Amino acid sequence: MLRQDKGITLMALIITIIVLVILAAISISAAYQSGIIAFGVNAAYDYGNAALTENNIMAATESYMSSVVSEIKSIMESRAQ
Repeated sequence: MLRQDKGITLMALIITIIVLVILAAISISAAYQSGIIAFGVNAAYDYGNAALTENNIMAATESYMSSVVSEIKSIMESRAQ
């Protein structure tokens, strides 16, 4: 009777995991040394500031538009009378 191998061995799995851990360590180290992580953190901070500025501008614009619409309504009502 011939033996048929099914699947991978435990040794192959361990070697694969070790290789993946080494590659991950090298990649993380390269990312920190090249400044990619710091660039991403700065970009996130800048995005947050830009979003706050945009929200403030939108709130001011909405307030201004509401006052203009109410003024136009009052003018239209006074002309209708």
